Amino acid sequence: MPTVNAAQTGVRPPSSAMQFWSKVPEVTLYFWFIKIMATTVGETAADYLNMDLNFGLTVTSLIMAGLLAVVLVFQVRSARYTPWLYWLAVVLISVVGTLITDNMVDNFGITLVAATIGFSIALVATFAGWYASEKTLSIHSITSRKRELFYWLAILFTFALGTAAGDLAAEGLQLGYLLSALMFAGIIAAITAAFYFLKLNAVLAFWMAYILTR
Repeated sequence: MPTVNAAQTGVRPPSSAMQFWSKVPEVTLYFWFIKIMATTVGETAADYLNMDLNFGLTVTSLIMAGLLAVVLVFQVRSARYTPWLYWLAVVLISVVGTLITDNMVDNFGITLVAATIGFSIALVATFAGWYASEKTLSIHSITSRKRELFYWLAILFTFALGTAAGDLAAEGLQLGYLLSALMFAGIIAAITAAFYFLKLNAVLAFWMAYILTR
């Protein structure tokens, strides 16, 4: 997995004032491990509500969206990076992103191809708006409320896109979940190798890996 620091993204080390506003953790192997575990826990909880407790997809989506809204309010209003709050937001936004895709496909009949294309466009548009406004997409520059809102919107679309693309590969292309997982693992390995050995742009490597580790 790409491990990224501020120097690699071209962002100057923050001053003490900016450090106070740093809202995301350093991208290390621990970051990727916790991110994958958080996603797994969140989706397991959503499946429990949806299937085991028979809440159904719509009710589960509303519950999770409500919880996410509350947590994001506290996260955005927080003055600094707070680990438990940040990762709780990641857990919930991973669930909501997945549920958005599930609702589009199961409740509204949108194809996985259309969902994948749509979320790709939405993510690119988010990045374009973010860069046009802030001149950076580095997560080491999350030092204002506007940048943090762009960040969380991008995170939401990465999870929705990752779900759509993953289901498209496993179900739409009939590769199966095991082969799909191996394929995505291979792509992640290629991105990691390109980052370390071919000097792939750190910001690009991070966001590509983030989508694929949904």
